[in-house]
Amino acid sequence: MTQIPSVNARDLLDRSRPGHAEAASAVREGAMEIGFLTVHDTPISAHEVETVLDSYRAFFALPTDRKAEVDMARTKANRGWGASGSEQVSTEANPDYKQVFDVGLALPEGDPLAELSCYAPNQWPDAPAEFRATLEAYYAAATTFALDLLCAIAAAVGEDPAYFRTRFSRPMALLRGNYYPTRPAGAGAKDFGIATHTDYGCLTLLATDGTPGLEVRKRGGGWIPVSAEPGTFVINFGEMLEMWTEGRVRATPHRVVGGADERLSVPLFFNPDHDANVAPRGSDRVIRAIDHLERRYAETYVHLQAG
Repeated sequence: MTQIPSVNARDLLDRSRPGHAEAASAVREGAMEIGFLTVHDTPISAHEVETVLDSYRAFFALPTDRKAEVDMARTKANRGWGASGSEQVSTEANPDYKQVFDVGLALPEGDPLAELSCYAPNQWPDAPAEFRATLEAYYAAATTFALDLLCAIAAAVGEDPAYFRTRFSRPMALLRGNYYPTRPAGAGAKDFGIATHTDYGCLTLLATDGTPGLEVRKRGGGWIPVSAEPGTFVINFGEMLEMWTEGRVRATPHRVVGGADERLSVPLFFNPDHDANVAPRGSDRVIRAIDHLERRYAETYVHLQAG
């Protein structure tokens, strides 16, 4: 059975540590062959992750009318709450039955980039208490770690880490809480917590409550179950990074079918500045990060779809 490589983040990020070479080797396997890996011994503690999970859990437990006060369906962006059925990641499946809550980079008041949907203002609910403060603190810690991790992974696969670091000054990073209820009664073959898809951006830093459910598609067919307790992160790579590295890093399809247990996950979709050119390095092509991301968002969020 294919195993998802496990990487000690402290060893990976510090080239002077004895375990660095082993960590870099595991990263190469995860990034270039499987498209997934897990990292532990990170700068973000299990307690910090559990605090964030508790905050999302309290929000999703609110009555629907309270959550609807920050419904992203009323906007032209993806900030706030998304009800069950608000996303459809695959045209071969029904809209996903999970709920979500999304926040992004907060720009200074009056910043002209705030007119772009990828930098839209966040919507914050009045409750639960400390929800905003908890998510903002985690967003800052997670984006800092994600950039260091991305640069270390780039170095491990033969890319220039300095090149990537300069393209994340205002990252289009999206922090999400996913609430997967128990699989609905009567759910059929086209019903998923989230249907089979590849992520759209660069690197996804995924924290979960430890409940199984995530499945990664194997290259030769079949699925690999992946789970991680709070404090260990699942890492996968998106379409943008696959393009950027000329396919050196793999974007791998994955899904959540859902089962008898509720599940919470917290992905940080770590994406570069809106104007970063994510075409293969050395080519004469121009693929702006914002253009790729907004096209994929328009295909996914039901409230952004034409008509």
